[in-house]
Amino acid sequence: MKKISISANRRRFLRGALTAAPAAALAVTTGGLTGAAQGQSAKTGDPAPYQPSFFNQDEFALLSALAEVLIPADENGPGALEAGVPEFIDAQMNTPYGRGQLWYMQGPFTPDAPPEFGYQLPYPPRELYKKGLAEFDAAIRQQYGQGYVGLNQQQREKMMGEFEQGKLTMASIPPAALFNLLLQNVHEGYFCDPSDGGNKGMGAWKMIGFPGARADYYDWVDQYGRTYPLLPISRG
Repeated sequence: MKKISISANRRRFLRGALTAAPAAALAVTTGGLTGAAQGQSAKTGDPAPYQPSFFNQDEFALLSALAEVLIPADENGPGALEAGVPEFIDAQMNTPYGRGQLWYMQGPFTPDAPPEFGYQLPYPPRELYKKGLAEFDAAIRQQYGQGYVGLNQQQREKMMGEFEQGKLTMASIPPAALFNLLLQNVHEGYFCDPSDGGNKGMGAWKMIGFPGARADYYDWVDQYGRTYPLLPISRG
């Protein structure tokens, strides 16, 4: 397999993400951050390590490693970890979205159906992550003798490529189902409004020049060739 560089991964990610960003940013919301998601100590105001509320520590470490490979930090902007993407995904698992209450979840399910028939597994996002991450890591351990978190960067990128292409053998969860959910949620966490738990410091918005939740752009109608001078703002 041809090795894919980190920068190439990032460019490919952003090309796909930018086309879906407006819908993704609105598709899933937490309705505000918990104290843990804000990552601040109530007593001192100092940053505190994030404590996942849905994933256990091993699952959260694996989720973070996967998100980091999908969108690492570089000179163009923050990576998934700096943007708080894993925290965003963890928070989403405790919402109606995470429990599958926003999806049609009645059978029969036909996993081999064409994509236009939609999602065809009996697992809501939180269950798909629980089962899928465990099976993914088991497949990595079978090949390398250790989990994905323990791999070096080159190995992580190689296995991410196999994961994306559906070449990874998992016990029961189709690799494409888990990969597509992960990629969608990474898109959402990277480009969402910061009040939803991701896009910390609005770094992703600043990178692409998105002005955020400003109410009025009338003065900038037809101002082609000029750069919008104001920094983005959050609706929170």
